[in-house]
Amino acid sequence: MADLIQNVVDGKVIDNSSSTSSTTSSSSLDKEAFLQLLVTQMKYQDPLNPSTDTQFVEQLATFSQLEQMQNLNQTYSNSQAFGLVGMYVDVAVKDSSGNISLESGYVDYVVMSNGKARLCINGALYSLDQLQQVYDSTYIIQQGLPYVPKEVKETFDKAEPKDISFEVNLGSGDTVATDIAVILNSAVVNADYVTLNGNKVTIKKEALQDLENGTYNITLVFNDALYTTVSGKITVEVTGTSPEDDSEENSGEDSDNIEDSDESEEGSV
Repeated sequence: MADLIQNVVDGKVIDNSSSTSSTTSSSSLDKEAFLQLLVTQMKYQDPLNPSTDTQFVEQLATFSQLEQMQNLNQTYSNSQAFGLVGMYVDVAVKDSSGNISLESGYVDYVVMSNGKARLCINGALYSLDQLQQVYDSTYIIQQGLPYVPKEVKETFDKAEPKDISFEVNLGSGDTVATDIAVILNSAVVNADYVTLNGNKVTIKKEALQDLENGTYNITLVFNDALYTTVSGKITVEVTGTSPEDDSEENSGEDSDNIEDSDESEEGSV
């Protein structure tokens, strides 16, 4: 405040900035500073056109309203800060070179320092002025859930049986999966017939060989923390007949032919 109050000599303002006494600058105007300005204004007012006491009271009332609004805004900001506990946020961090980067993490707790709230993120404290983005916790969890990158339509021909394979994403963060279960329509496929190698899932041909012809929907159940289930993304169409079925039909026809031949021989006798 010493910078705001200057000496007047012979009608000229004398700059005190070169004074050897140390002063503390502030970017905000508090009530004490306003009162000092008011006193200075009264002291150096024009004696031929002095301000009335009513004008001074109006100025003081205006500043009081401004101060109340500032206090209300600060209280509101602090209450918002407490509501951020448990939320995932981004805060801006400036290094010694002036470069700004983002620090992300969950708000563990809020502490009050000089009437202002500070957020604890990853063990460090940040002011609300550094806050950049706030994420819903459910949204963050969903970003790390396992999923199937694209729709898959496979055809399994029982005449030429082959294993079928497709790609999955096992998730990230706290919802990473390490294993998977496969359900064909409503039947769980034996785990011996399902392998997971990295992000590649393979269903062995033995699991499909005995199925009736038709289209089957595959449902995947991941073993992540939420047991994520994905359905409607993978279908398998089973077609053809297996060699075993053909041999059984042929053997049935052969037996019928033998019976027919026996009957014809009896008739000829």
